[in-house]
Amino acid sequence: MAVGQKLGNMGVVTTTLEQAVNWARSRAIWPMLFGLACCAIEMMSAQAAHYDLSRFGAELMRASPRQSDLMIVAGRVSRKMAPVLRRLYDQMPEPKWVIAMGDCASCTGVYNNYALVQGVDEVVPVDVYVAGCPPRPEALIDGIIKLQQKIQREKLRDYAEPQEAKIRV
Repeated sequence: MAVGQKLGNMGVVTTTLEQAVNWARSRAIWPMLFGLACCAIEMMSAQAAHYDLSRFGAELMRASPRQSDLMIVAGRVSRKMAPVLRRLYDQMPEPKWVIAMGDCASCTGVYNNYALVQGVDEVVPVDVYVAGCPPRPEALIDGIIKLQQKIQREKLRDYAEPQEAKIRV
């Protein structure tokens, strides 16, 4: 039996340009490796064979910000590291997204002192927070799925004009 007989007449598939672009963007995320502490080990294991983050559209981790559109901040950010984090974020092409992985990146967790940034959202705008100390690879995969759902809802007109960053270091 042929494929056409099983499927029947499929007809014409229609969509909007916005939906097609958002679908392509959400299924081809290129994360930038920015591991600062113990959460980085869990981030690397999410990329390994057992969890295989590539199945969810986030292929391999890039080391260059110019080839990435997703920054995964995994671990605690010191005050000295904050300007470097911001510089790397500014070098990423638009559209770009940020995931704060772990309690340290979200709110410094158990390391609450003067030398650490009290959440990476003081330095860069965060799209998805992944909780845990350290969060399991499944939690990171869930965060990437949540980010894909957010990308699906974005409007193209939001990228028509470059937006000024509201957060300063």
